[in-house]
Amino acid sequence: LLRATRLDAAGALTGRDQVLRLRRWIPDRGAERAELAWKGPTSVNPAGYKHREELELGVSDGAAALGLLGALGYAVTHAIDRAVEVYRLGETVARLEWYPRMDVLVEIEGPPEGIERMIAATGLPRAACTADALVAFTARFEARTGRPAVLAEADLAGEAPDWARR
Repeated sequence: LLRATRLDAAGALTGRDQVLRLRRWIPDRGAERAELAWKGPTSVNPAGYKHREELELGVSDGAAALGLLGALGYAVTHAIDRAVEVYRLGETVARLEWYPRMDVLVEIEGPPEGIERMIAATGLPRAACTADALVAFTARFEARTGRPAVLAEADLAGEAPDWARR
């Protein structure tokens, strides 16, 4: 289970197309691990690959990190929960992601040649792969199903998340 929160201080980061994110990886067994990340402005190159500078560090206590950021004036602005399976092919990572209520997505990160190898390994049609932001996927889900996408488990109001049915 991956619980991610975005934080901001009165819109200062969002206004500069930057993200402060805390990810908490909650395994079926064993200890939680957490990552704190800053992500710079997004760009898409002419070949269609999305890029943004990222700085990331591991933290031993995600709850304490959240408390520290709160003390510095950052508040949670967005929460996204998902069950994930992670696959690696060289330097490239693919995450198969189940959201509380939305389509299953595959996110692929790595150098362009690795991304192309990973797409080929998945068997997905290349034309189906995009650099779209999550908001575009949620909009397509909602238009196709007539139901609101739900990205945070807390927003399900007691309904079982999609990953519980897989």
